[in-house]
Amino acid sequence: MLIGAWNAPYMKKNEFQSQDIRLHNSRSRLPTAGFTLIEVLVALAVLTIALAAVMRALSQSIDTSASLRDRTVAMWVAQNRLAMHQVTRDFPAADTTEGEAEMAGRAWRWREQVTPAPGEPAMRQIHIEVRAASGEQPLARLVGFLSK
Repeated sequence: MLIGAWNAPYMKKNEFQSQDIRLHNSRSRLPTAGFTLIEVLVALAVLTIALAAVMRALSQSIDTSASLRDRTVAMWVAQNRLAMHQVTRDFPAADTTEGEAEMAGRAWRWREQVTPAPGEPAMRQIHIEVRAASGEQPLARLVGFLSK
């Protein structure tokens, strides 16, 4: 028993033996490193909740992006209709017309309502609404003026 033996002359025999047992017991235990099963399960639960929130945010972002794309293309359809009237110098009668157009590989329905411009008999006000071919809700609205 060499461990603690250098203190032997200054210690009583019982103290020497108790110190030796303490040192021997502390060396025989393996250091505990790692996580318990409960800690791992809690960490996995937290990770699952966080990943679910990230997936929901990504899904909403994709939906928003698709909606903005549809609204942008619908506005282009409406602007094309107004530009067509302006280029042809058309002066349509007060009426409502409907039709279809294709843009960006999709079909769109448009509706034009022409009314006399308030206080200007030589002008027409044109309201253009555009919907997806299969949709009921207008994705774009545009108001323009046409002159004789």
